Order: sequence, then structure tokens, then C-alpha cells
Amino acid sequence: MKQVRTTCAYCGVGCGIRAEVTGERAVTIKGDREHPANFGRLCSKGTHLGETVGLEGRLLHPMIGNARAGWDEALHQVAARMRDCIERHGPDSVALYVSGQLLTEDYYVANKLMKGFVGSANIDTNSRLCMASAVAAHNRAFGEDVVPVTYDDLDEADLILLVGSNTAWCHPVIWQRIEAAREARGTKIVVIDPRRTETAEQADLHVPVQPDGDVALFNALLAEMDRRGLADPVPAMGDHGVPPETFDALADLVAAHPCMVTVFSMGANQSVAGTDKGNAIINLHLALGRINAPGMGPFSMTGQPNAMGGREVGGLANMLACHLGFSENELSDAAAFWQAPRMCSGPGLKAVDLFRAVHDGRVKFLWVMATNPAVSMPDAGFVREALAKCETLVVSDVIADTDTARLAHIRLPALAWGEKDGTVTNSERRVSRQRALFAAPGEARADWAIIADVAQAMGFAGFAWPNAAAVFREYAAMTALSVKHGKVLDLTAHAGIADADYEALEPFNWGGRHPLQGREMKIVPVEPRTRAAEPRFPLRLNTGRYRDQWHTMTRTGLSPTLAQHRREPLLEVHPADAAAAGIADGALARVVSASGSSVFRVGVTDAQGRGQIFVPMHWTDAMASGGRGNLLPDQSVDPVSGQPGFKNNACRIEPVSSEWRGFLVRREPIAPEGLVWWSRSAIAGGWLYELAGNGAVDADALLPAGNRSEAVDLARGMRRLAVVDGSGAMAGALFITRTGQLPPREWIAAQLGSSGALLPELLAARPSAPAPDRGPVVCVCHGIGTNRILAEAEQGAVTVTEVGRACGAGTNCGSCRPAIARLLREWNETCEEAAQ
Repeated sequence: MKQVRTTCAYCGVGCGIRAEVTGERAVTIKGDREHPANFGRLCSKGTHLGETVGLEGRLLHPMIGNARAGWDEALHQVAARMRDCIERHGPDSVALYVSGQLLTEDYYVANKLMKGFVGSANIDTNSRLCMASAVAAHNRAFGEDVVPVTYDDLDEADLILLVGSNTAWCHPVIWQRIEAAREARGTKIVVIDPRRTETAEQADLHVPVQPDGDVALFNALLAEMDRRGLADPVPAMGDHGVPPETFDALADLVAAHPCMVTVFSMGANQSVAGTDKGNAIINLHLALGRINAPGMGPFSMTGQPNAMGGREVGGLANMLACHLGFSENELSDAAAFWQAPRMCSGPGLKAVDLFRAVHDGRVKFLWVMATNPAVSMPDAGFVREALAKCETLVVSDVIADTDTARLAHIRLPALAWGEKDGTVTNSERRVSRQRALFAAPGEARADWAIIADVAQAMGFAGFAWPNAAAVFREYAAMTALSVKHGKVLDLTAHAGIADADYEALEPFNWGGRHPLQGREMKIVPVEPRTRAAEPRFPLRLNTGRYRDQWHTMTRTGLSPTLAQHRREPLLEVHPADAAAAGIADGALARVVSASGSSVFRVGVTDAQGRGQIFVPMHWTDAMASGGRGNLLPDQSVDPVSGQPGFKNNACRIEPVSSEWRGFLVRREPIAPEGLVWWSRSAIAGGWLYELAGNGAVDADALLPAGNRSEAVDLARGMRRLAVVDGSGAMAGALFITRTGQLPPREWIAAQLGSSGALLPELLAARPSAPAPDRGPVVCVCHGIGTNRILAEAEQGAVTVTEVGRACGAGTNCGSCRPAIARLLREWNETCEEAAQ
């Protein structure tokens, strides 16, 4: 079958994909060797996109309340409610909250509707949670939101600083490129991060900066470069908490390697001092002259596939469109271009303030597109209250039942990845096409078309585009205003692009490799700031991503392969802090902050700094009874960018006990009630649940119908139940213990839907003839576990490269390579101890 060239749905690397449709909702995914962002490489998430294109859980028809509606009725309702709200309460009573999952064409139409026709700039995006501080830092230093480097600069750098970036997990293809530079030219890698992440373990130097100590660290570096005669600024000083010997080693590397790229990401941006961190990094490059030349420059890595595209067209409340601001001339030019009848007059509400305005009633109509703020926003409990109070909540999404969609008055079915058609812009300003692989399922429609129809239903002209290419042409033409006002952004060469040429559009960088050459840039003085200690909450909370999951798991949570890496959300805590709180590895614990609390599985590790804890941000009410990381951060934001400070919140931890624990395997998802803990993860043909509770176990509520068999071991408090259906296939299994050990999950989970196992085997949760134990999965791409890697080491494969040659582990996306390196290091240490 024909291959379709498209772009990955996940992070800001913007990897090209060659997709071959093999069935009605089936596709084979390979990296596009001709795409300059990845040259054929894909991470685990991209590799397994084919496991997420089914229609499970999809919203396929418009819904008003819980009743199915036709498109005409739904669009009329949205338009009428928005128009009525504007007439009664003014344009600022309306808001849109959009997403980096939208294509640029979607973003453009939404922004045009709000700012030019509704007359309010109350449109913000979940990119506010991701890269807004980098945007603000760029604007202060460069006068425009421009990333001054490309991925090619990583290839030519002699020193790469990774600041607040677990690159091996969050941008694995970029990590492969960095590793390749180290191998080819001896590039030194430094990781600046409070945590010893898997990326930090593979670095030449790990700098364990204190939470929010980045400004103090980069100011100290600048002062040290001044002392060594390499620069002449006098920055404000502060305490970064880095040991002197580590700081000296960092300074030596910076002084010795002029070809230096500094990659900064969410760890730097998601802070109440995120903008200052970005400028502190940029200041160092400007003062040393390390910018606008090959192999050097500050590099903001975006988190979403189209965070950059949204920034280009004005998806942020503090940007007008096409990098324009809100000066009188810029507003006048935009109004003339759009023929706008009701132009906004200034910036709108940024995300945190927007949801405050929903909560207090100033915003009465909210349209959420392609995002799940009930989970992803800080102080998510407050956000849920706001959404529940909103007079009209419209949600456009691909999934019918999300934590946000449950509160919606109107739900509109949007196209998902594999159905969308348009463009995205990656972290290096490269515009690429996303192309449709499948026909639109049910009544799902493109976001831009939904927005345009609502605009026309409200009586607005200028929204009658026949296709995405026409929207792109208008956006490209509008960048003439960027050029007029002295900006770098210029897509006017594509303003007349024909539909056929748009369909065949090859990836391109706007601005070229170093777009700021010859442009005025300035150093922005920044001062270190710290968050006050709170005696009730002595620990500092950090939140972030897992390697194989994405955002709120509405897509990746459906993949059995991706679920293998981390089946539950872990509270990562230093051994000393765990001991002080009476918390054991593998137990349950509650994290408590001033904003809320949530329960997690405990992972005790010395990779976590003393006095600091880490939890993931992905889990939702649909996937667990706890693990809700974003219930915990408060609403504090960076004063310049408005980006929330997810990375440094005050908290405490406390143990959570249960009388029994267990696991459940079944085909259909459920939401167990009355338990201390439950979480679910995808397996082939169904779901694996981890459970904990008190009192009697209600097996009837947990297991599906069918022929049930049971085994009980009273001495160990063990209870095992298996259910087979009428065809003899296993339909479910439940294993409970009060004092003993639970059996491994892998084999029994693999029996779901199968009739090959004997009943005694099902109740034992293992085959009568033991199969080889692969151990915990390390390489998700190739399904290779710990035991296979150690076996290869025993046979002489003692480097990551040799293991890859022997069994393939680490040879696809590369995100497991740090884990393989750690296994080999620990194996070697064990061998040396045994030999002594």
C-alpha cells in the first residue's frame, strides 16, 4: 500500500513519519529517513503510534449534555450561547483555551475569531504551561520570539548544556543526536538538574542545582567568565547550591569550549522565575559571543508538536498574531488584514488567570480544544471547580470521556492524529505537514472547520475556507505584517501556494539556520529569586514527564507496549526522606500540599535529592484513584510570562496503609469504588489493575461475568480467582493477598482472551512448564528485559553498543540506552566485588 509522509503527534522534535495503512484502523509506522528533524529515527512513543489509532473511547458525534445531537444543532447552540454571552456581558466574558495538539491552521482560525471578531484576546493555550517563559525571554532579548539555532548546531557543538531537560526521556531523538555528536567529535555533555535523571547519569558532568537555583548559577558562571577575562558583565549573585568543585568543573568546560549550545526545557520554564532563567542563559551566550554561528546558541526545546506553530499565529493571550504585539499600528494593520469588525484592544487572560476568571464568573463561556485542563493545570482541583461553575463549557476533543469533557455542556468530535491535515512547526522553526491516513470516523471534523462554522453561524465573514491549504495561504500572507513591523517571521513566499503544492509541501525552516544574524540583541539583567520555606510542608515538589507517556494519556494510555515502562505513577523520594516519613519502597504514600493531596506508589531512590520529591503529571481520574500530580502545585506564576511554577512547590509526604493488596486483569475498563488505591494500565486485549483496600474484597464488583474458579490460602491471606467465558477463554483474573507475595503479572495478563491455559495454571498465574523470565522491560521498542541484557553481558557484551548489536536493545529510539548503561555499570560493579 501507499506510504504517507506525515509528522509525529508528540513532542516538539517534530519527527517525520512514513505511515502505511494496512487495515481499516491499522497502520505501520516507520521513521522518515528524508525528514531533516529525525532522519528516520523515532522514539518509543512515535514507534508505537499504530497502537493508538483505534476508535476505543472516541467521541464520534456531537453531544449536548449526554444526548447525541446533529452538527447543525450543536453549532447553532455554540454560536447562540457565545453571541448571547457577548451581548449580555461583553466580549471578555468569552474565552478559548486551546492546545499545542492543534495544527497551525486550527490555531490561526481560533485566534482570528477571538481577537478580530469576538473582540477579546482571551485565547490562551496549554503551551502557556510549557514554553511561555522561553517566549518571554526571547522577546526581551531579541525583540521577537525566535529560536536562534537549529538541530544542526547540536552536531557542531563541542559543549552541550542541558538545563532542566531529561532529554533521553522527553526528546529521545535529540538525545540520539547529542550522543552521536559526542561519539563523532568528543562533545562534552553537562546536565543541570536537581534530579540525577537517566540523562544526567550519561552526562560528562551532572550539576545538581537547587530548585530554582538556575538564575544564580548562570549569573555565577557569567561572573566567573568575567574573572577569567572572557566577558565583562557584573550580574547579581545568589545561592545556587552547587558544590564548589562541581561549579569549577562546569566553569572549566564553559571556558574551554566556545562552540556551546545550551538546551533548556520545561525544568527551566515551569518556574516562578522561568523568564529570568531563560534570560540568564541567553545573557551568558550574548556576553561570550556564542550565538549566530555554527555550534552555538541558546536553544529552547518545545514540549508539544505544534507549540511553535501556535506561537507564530498568536495562540497566546499576550500576542496578537504573526509575532505582532498590541501597539496601535499593529492592531490597525491586523484589523485591516482580517477586515475585523470588533478588534481586541490589548492582551487577554493568561491560562491561570483565565481559569480564575471562570471560577469567579467573569468568563461565562469557555471553549476548550484538544486539551484536558482539569488534569494538566496547576491546582487542578480549583480548575475543576471553575469548569463546573462555568455557564457554558464547550469541549472539542477526540475522546468522549476525559476529566474535562465530563463537565462539558456541549462536546464536539474533532479529528485525531492520522485524520488531521495541516502543518506543525517544531522546536527549530521547521514547518512540516501532518497528513491524513484515515477517513474521518463517525461525524468527527477538523478543528479549523468547526471554528469556522461557528464563526459563520454568528454572522461573521472571512471564515469560508474550502480546505486547510486555503487557511495556510491566508496565514502565510499575513506574515507580510510581521515583515512590515521588522520581524523575522516571514512565510510570504507560500502565500500563493497551490493546493497540490501544499499537499506535497516539504519540511522547511523559516528564518534559516541563524535568523538573528545582524539583529539587535540585548542582555537583560536578572536577579535570583527563591520561594519561601513553609514549615508545614518541608519538602519541595517537582513534577514532570515519563519516557513512554504523553500529557494526560488519552492517546498513549491505550498502548499496551508503552504501558510496560511505568505501569503506576511513582512518588520518587530520597531514602533519608522516606525513612523520616516512615515510607517504604513499593508502598503507598500521600503527597500533601496547600492546594491538595494525592496518593502514589513509592519509589525510593538516591537519584532524588534530599528534601525534594518527584511525581509524574500524566495520570487522570480515568486511569487511577490517585497519582494526580497537578492537584498539588499552587497557582503561583512567573510575573512576566504567566507560566505556572510546577517545579518547586512546598509539600509533605505521609504513609498510606491498606489491609490487602492485589491485581486484576479484565477486558473492559471499570472504575472501582471504595478502595484505598487503584490504577490501570493497558495490556493486549484489556487492562491490568493494581489494587489496595481495607475490609472485605468485593470480587463481584471487580470481576466480569462468567464461570468462576477460586483458590484460597488462609495462612497467607491469599485469594485467587479466574473467570472464563462460554468459549473457554479467560475473561478475568483477580489475585489478592493480605500478608504474602503476589505472583508476577506478565504471564497471566497475556492469557486474557486466550483458552490455551489450564485452570490450575490460571490460578497459579504461571505455566506448568516455566517460561524464561525476561525481568522488567527495559527496551520497550524490542520488548527486551533486564535478564536478557544481563545475559548478553555475561557473554561479553559489556557496552551499550555491544548489547545493541547482540540483541537489539537500545537500537531504535535510544531512550532506554541510559537504563542499559546503568544495568551494565551495576553488573560490572557486582562482578568486581565478587572477584575481590
